[in-house]
Parts: sequence; structure tokens; C-alpha cells
Amino acid sequence: MPILEARSLTKTFRRPDKTSGFKGAVKHLVQRKYKNYTAVDGIDLSIEPGESVAYVGPNGAGKSTTVKLLTGILRPSEGTVRVMGRDPHTERIANAHDIGVLFGQRTQLWWDLPVEESLKLLKHMYGVSDADYKARIARFDELLDLGEFMPALARTLSLGQRMRADLACALIHAPKMVYLDEPTIGLDISVKDRLRAFLRELVDGGTTLLLTSHDLADIEEVCERIVVIDKGAVAYDGPIQQLKAHYITTKAVNLFLEGPADVDELKLKFPQYEWAAGEAPSEVTVTYESRHFTAAEVLGGLTAELAPRDLSLSEPSIEDVIRRLYAGELTK
Repeated sequence: MPILEARSLTKTFRRPDKTSGFKGAVKHLVQRKYKNYTAVDGIDLSIEPGESVAYVGPNGAGKSTTVKLLTGILRPSEGTVRVMGRDPHTERIANAHDIGVLFGQRTQLWWDLPVEESLKLLKHMYGVSDADYKARIARFDELLDLGEFMPALARTLSLGQRMRADLACALIHAPKMVYLDEPTIGLDISVKDRLRAFLRELVDGGTTLLLTSHDLADIEEVCERIVVIDKGAVAYDGPIQQLKAHYITTKAVNLFLEGPADVDELKLKFPQYEWAAGEAPSEVTVTYESRHFTAAEVLGGLTAELAPRDLSLSEPSIEDVIRRLYAGELTK
């Protein structure tokens, strides 16, 4: 049974329809006009327990609105949402005990309290035992270096420190379903690496994760499945590797030859591939269609004929796939 299920999920907002400037404002006061804007348009989404799902899209695509619908912050205009069998909007208290949420632009910390006091308040709100609280804080400190700013007031924290503290707040009660919106924003590289490893541990331990991020390294290292949303609708839903295989059919090999590369001669010798000169005189890049040739075939033929001193195989990145999908360069 899915831990989260949304059917025909739709959210429409009513916005003022007025012209700019003082005259437009006055006219709107006298004769109010509105127009509807659909932020989420009939989304179907099903997530099984223990899945790690990336939910991505360009700015304005409807990601944050979807997460607010799934967590119960917003009520759908149409459609249904069930999280662990509950309606997250009408059963908000019960739902809150089983989910953890981190919004990059919102904080769970009390602004004028030390971080440790905010965490203790959440401990009591969620009914976390003393032993569990102590063990989790120790784990978060190991991962996120919380100790250095636990006594500090929340309003004095840097962005990176606040994000680390908010992540601890979202996970202090060991939720079954976790929604993370830009969890690595403001973090340095070493902390990002530890955080990603920790998120993988959470998923391996049975926690279900829905992650939105503009840092596509978060997605590739943490998630196995990706849902791409554009203009309020799902453009793709499936495994990340399948997305690459389905939409990107070209791969490249960078060859470093013993002497200068003659690109024109290589084009005549291997007309089935695309050739381009590299940055160094001895470097050359060959691009091939993976639908027609396997990597073994390409590498075997090239190494036998050219005997390169070094080579590297380039796979398409998820960033390139998504960028091209948004740009309309790729179709199903």
C-alpha cells in the first residue's frame, strides 16, 4: 500500500486582474476583477514506503505548491491526497506526528530562543523519549556539527547553520515520511557530502523521502526515482537511469593519442561517429549513438586502431537531461 497517494491533484488560485500603476489600483478598488491561475494541474503521484523520490522542476512549475498540498498546509481545489491513509489537511495533528518537513525559506526555530531550546520544545511536542532525543542529537551533531551553535539564538545563525538546525528539527521525532525542500542550500561541500550519506542511511532504514532541490548532485546521490514537473503537470515519472537512457541517446569518449590528432582523417576512417578536436593537440572527442553501438564496441574498435595512451567515457548528467527537457529539446 502506498505511503503517499495523490489523484488528480489540482490547486487553482484566484489573482487580482488589474493594470499597473495608480490608475489601475484605483480602478481595481471600484471594480474588482480576478483571474484564475492553476499552479498544480491534475497530478497523480504514488510513493511506496522506503522510496527516495526527487521532485524537480523550474521555478514556478508548482513544486512548492505540491509539497504544501501533500503536507496539508493547503487544501486541493480538486483531487485527493492520502498520506498513510489520512487526509493531511483535515487530520493535520495526526499527520504531523508522522511527517518531517524542511522548507528552505521557512524555519521551525523560535527566533529569539537558543537552538537547543527549540529542539527541546519539539522533543516535548512530539513526545520523544529522553533516550531517543539524546541519541538523535548526538547523531545530528556528528553529521551537522550542531554543537558549535546549539547555544546561539536562532536569529544570529548564518544560512548554512539555520539549514542544519532546521534539518535536525524536521527529523527529531524520526518521521516515517520526510519532505525536504532544498536541504543543502548554504552548506559547504563537506557537510553536503555527509548530509547526502545520512539521507541515504535514512532511506535504507525505511524512511520515505520526497526531495526537491536545484542541486542535482543531491538528486543523483540520494534518489532512485525522479518526478519532473513543468507548468503544474508531470512531464516524467520514473527511475533516474531510465530518464537518461530514454531521453539521451548520445555518449562521448575522450581520447588522448600518442601524437597530434588529425580530425579529418579520423572522420574518414570512422564515418559512423562524430569527431571533434579537444583542448590539447593530442586530444579528440568521439560522439556515438548508444542506440546503435555499445560502449564495448566503440572502445574496442577505437583502442585497436588508434592505441590511445588514455581515454575517458562521458555519460550524460541528469542536469543536462532535465535542462533539455525543460527547453523542449526532448520529447517522449
